[in-house]
Amino acid sequence: MWLLLMEIATTKVLLFLSSQLVLVAFMFGNTCKTIFEAIVFVFVMHPFDVGDRCVVDGVPLLVEEMNILNTVFLKLNNEKVYYPNSVLSTKPISNYYRSSDMGDTVEFSIDFMTPVEKIGHLKDKINKYIEKNPLHWHPNHSVVVVEIENVNKLKMALYVNHTITFQDSSWPICIELECSSKMIYTLHLLKPPLVNPA
Repeated sequence: MWLLLMEIATTKVLLFLSSQLVLVAFMFGNTCKTIFEAIVFVFVMHPFDVGDRCVVDGVPLLVEEMNILNTVFLKLNNEKVYYPNSVLSTKPISNYYRSSDMGDTVEFSIDFMTPVEKIGHLKDKINKYIEKNPLHWHPNHSVVVVEIENVNKLKMALYVNHTITFQDSSWPICIELECSSKMIYTLHLLKPPLVNPA
């Protein structure tokens, strides 16, 4: 306005400048928004660091590199995945490194007519197994009936807590396989009327 009063610029010049300003805002507005969202994601939200094992979109990933505009992840097969940080800011991200000790569940089914003594025997065996392996398991655990299946089976679940997080990619697989195989072995020791583990 003061440029018009001082007669430095005419309305034609101001119209030209304002149209150029609108053009620049249109061209770079989304870029500025993306950069701002990425900076907020990296420096304010900061959900992970380089080396953290995360889960994004249900896929386990290792953070290899963090940049302002994107993050580079490695899949378990060493495939690189590039995510724009503005996209990551809208996704739920699980971070194993920042998680506390992880829990696990092993489900199995037993015959509905299984005597209570056998179920008690199973709980004792599970308790002994967990007490023998304090490096892998916290002592607090529970064996519960989840549901009745087909009117002739009880679906049960063992809930346990690991003493580790799943930051090391081999741990969850090894521990789960070990737990499941020990559970199956324990179940087979009890003989029928137990049903195959689920």
